Amino acid sequence: MPALPDPILALTAALGKLPGIGPRSAERLALFLVQSNVTFVRDLAQVLVAARERIKTCSICGALTEQDPCAICSDPRRDSSVICVVEHPVDILTFEKAGVYHGLYHVLGGKISPLNGIEPEDLRIAELESRLAKSPVQEIVLALSTDVEGDATSYYLAKRLAPTKVSRLASGLPAGSGLEFTDEVTLNHALEGRRNVI
Repeated sequence: MPALPDPILALTAALGKLPGIGPRSAERLALFLVQSNVTFVRDLAQVLVAARERIKTCSICGALTEQDPCAICSDPRRDSSVICVVEHPVDILTFEKAGVYHGLYHVLGGKISPLNGIEPEDLRIAELESRLAKSPVQEIVLALSTDVEGDATSYYLAKRLAPTKVSRLASGLPAGSGLEFTDEVTLNHALEGRRNVI
């Protein structure tokens, strides 16, 4: 089979850098784009550039936004007494889609991971402390991943943010799942986080 032309190979390599896109998917997307209507491709390129230029992070919480501060931080109906701390801006979208949380957010920008060179000062912890100093926050809810780094970051934040009440999302068995699909760590978290039925 003849090799693909260099422009297609370059496009495939660029698309392969996107998260969740493997080599085969990148090649399929590249082939689709080079065979598409030129107007469609130009429109797509313009939308990509416009989105990248217009979207920024909120100076207060770190969420993705077009306006600063973001719509959540600007909303007087939000419960300002509680701040949910997440790792990345996209985590806020998960909460907002569920519609179960009505407080404010704070994006850390990751989690402490010395092996990857991420120390506490590399995260937005100082900004969180500044927010706590400026407003009467009663509770910090940590919504960090339940891996080793997430656990370490949660423990670090709980110590550093004292005496503010710091809680963590419960973890354990997902709804609709059976025990046969559960790993030991998840089962342990579920047992530790158990509560009374009545």
